[in-house]
Amino acid sequence: MTPLVEVRRLVKHFPVTGGVLLRRIGKVHAVDGVSFAIQRGETLGLVGESGCGKSTLGRLILRLEEPTSGEVLFNGEDVLSCSREDLRCMRDEMQIIFQDPFSSLNPRKNVAHIVGEPLLVHGMRSRREREERVQDLLEVVGLRREHMRRYPHQFSGGQRQRIGVARALALNPKLIVCDEAVSALDVSIQAQVINLLQDLQEEFGLTYLFISHDLSVVEHISDRVAVMYMGKIVELADSSIIHTNPLHPYTQALLSAAPMADPHRKPVHTILKGEVPSPIAPPTGCRFHTRCPYVEEVCREHEPEMRELASGHSAACHFAGLRPSLFQKTV
Repeated sequence: MTPLVEVRRLVKHFPVTGGVLLRRIGKVHAVDGVSFAIQRGETLGLVGESGCGKSTLGRLILRLEEPTSGEVLFNGEDVLSCSREDLRCMRDEMQIIFQDPFSSLNPRKNVAHIVGEPLLVHGMRSRREREERVQDLLEVVGLRREHMRRYPHQFSGGQRQRIGVARALALNPKLIVCDEAVSALDVSIQAQVINLLQDLQEEFGLTYLFISHDLSVVEHISDRVAVMYMGKIVELADSSIIHTNPLHPYTQALLSAAPMADPHRKPVHTILKGEVPSPIAPPTGCRFHTRCPYVEEVCREHEPEMRELASGHSAACHFAGLRPSLFQKTV
């Protein structure tokens, strides 16, 4: 089956300027040679520390940022070679839910305008038809019709995020990028929004790229999980496998740092030493070797390639699969 989204060797470098003349003195390696695919109806979780390139990767897929090189195929079409007009037509099938449910909504516009604006941009000129569609969308996400005339400051954080979800659904998209969509919400509200996203996925056949740093949220909602470190994906597997048998030391460290809800389970901690290297000058070899507790000389000299170590389980580590798993989480 052809995947809905296919990313091939995607690269994004941001220039760094300095001096009186603002000459280019370096570049930030935000995304560096990332490849993966998302199947139709699937939720792919993307996790990693802040600054690892998760949000940039999501924006590159939607072409909200222009990549330095690489390919992005959506439904078999090359997104990066599309003209502005073709991209506008394609955008109704690709949407995003932003992290902050307040700053992503225009405070001067009411809900009817915010949710209805995509409909107007894509050709629905009748105000009556737009308002009927907005009413239906608000009911789908658990809001009421009378909310149409209210402004963002009149809602709670969870309600504002529901408005963001309604806006993303307005054009019946196939793909939604959820960029830290619940990180700004209270835990109880997070659960409501996540359950809403899952219900909508089942009802409308949606495909999600779910970006988050919260491993418990990712475990709950994702079918597969990709772990990102310094602009590269270091491990990719089914969600259950990632959380029970991680093979990359960085994934093991992330899982060991996550709080456990079971007070009777003794946590296994993997302590990382040192700071995250600068993305302007990433280390040679494996980018994780400066913090890895199991580093060997080959890690400093040669960059590991993503290898499939088991069916559907890949990792970029010279020793993954060659030594016993360093972390086991019992279930």
